Amino acid sequence: MEVGLRIKEIRESNNISQSKLAKKIKILNQSQICKIENGQRALKANELAKIADILNVSITEIMSKGEENE
Repeated sequence: MEVGLRIKEIRESNNISQSKLAKKIKILNQSQICKIENGQRALKANELAKIADILNVSITEIMSKGEENE
């Protein structure tokens, strides 16, 4: 599973909208989060760390979850 799709999956399971995540992360806006989730924008390491922190998951969980099913 791609990282962007995994972020979307975790975000939605926590009932957090893209705009709410953007407000919490402060370094990305809603449009950028949308592009990341859709694979249209690369994700920087510091952005990944902030997203993982806000979603209360590890970076490893975002990066590897679902790969065993592929």
